[in-house]
Amino acid sequence: GIDLGTSNNCVAVYQNDEVKIIPDDNGERFSSSYIAFTDTKKLFGETAKKNRNPLNTLFCIKRLIGHNFDSNYIKNWK
Repeated sequence: GIDLGTSNNCVAVYQNDEVKIIPDDNGERFSSSYIAFTDTKKLFGETAKKNRNPLNTLFCIKRLIGHNFDSNYIKNWK
């Protein structure tokens, strides 16, 4: 299962009658809801959050789901 949270995400599997949370590349059980793009790679979680370049970093995307791209709500986020 995947829990896409507004602030954090978590991925888990049900295996051998128990839930096992899958850690991210940094060994963390929960990852910040950030994605950043550079010329050479994609950054996720805390690494993306620390990138601090608003031109190539996405966050709080879950808050935008269900809104029309041209709505006032979206325009305010831009």
